[in-house]
Amino acid sequence: MRQLHFDFSGSVVLITGAANGIGKQLAERFAAGGAHLVLADRSEAVEAVARALGDTHLAAVLDVSEEDAVEAMVTQAIERFGHIDVLVNNAGIGPLAPAESMEATLWDATQAVNLRGVFLCCRAVGRRMRERGYGRIVNLASQAASVGLEGHLAYCASKSGVLGLTRTLALEWGPHGVTANAVSPTVVDTELGRYGWAGEKGERMKALIPTRRFATPDEVADSILFLAARESAMINGADLRVDGGYTAC
Repeated sequence: MRQLHFDFSGSVVLITGAANGIGKQLAERFAAGGAHLVLADRSEAVEAVARALGDTHLAAVLDVSEEDAVEAMVTQAIERFGHIDVLVNNAGIGPLAPAESMEATLWDATQAVNLRGVFLCCRAVGRRMRERGYGRIVNLASQAASVGLEGHLAYCASKSGVLGLTRTLALEWGPHGVTANAVSPTVVDTELGRYGWAGEKGERMKALIPTRRFATPDEVADSILFLAARESAMINGADLRVDGGYTAC
């Protein structure tokens, strides 16, 4: 299958949640486009991902919800490469629990990674992008930002927050050459997606998606690369739904 190709030669791309799934796929695709990568994940496996793609890339093991760790990562990236052109906030968790029995600690953990982490990374990188007058920010939201999903209370709330954050950044930073957009996939065929939508539950969800299947990591990556490209300069504040038509029903 032919893949979209954009030239990222000389660009510096920071991807969170890069150890596996969509993040790893993105790392491979951006590297193939000539980018220098800053790959972040709380799993040490991200170091192997960076090494496999070449000697020029930087790996950082951290929790994106920790302010000092995020600032240190971005500082290290700037010292290494001089600038950051693209930020992809992909890190996320999706614990499941009914609303009436969800523990506050589970709620807090979800918001910390899925929303606070996006805010901290956007703020740290966006400051530098504004000063330089150029930047592309792509935040991973979800169809769960636009519709309710049973058992996904904390996840839905966090992803709705990502959309609000993205739109505000688009408004404030657009005049400075920095665009901010979101990508909202349906269930993606990754380890996390299979965890939440295995068996009969997954088959019921597929039946609700007009294309009758889940998205592939490649399809989500195509959308992110498009929004991250220089050619997408006039797309700002958008929520690109890669959901097979689920939220159109």
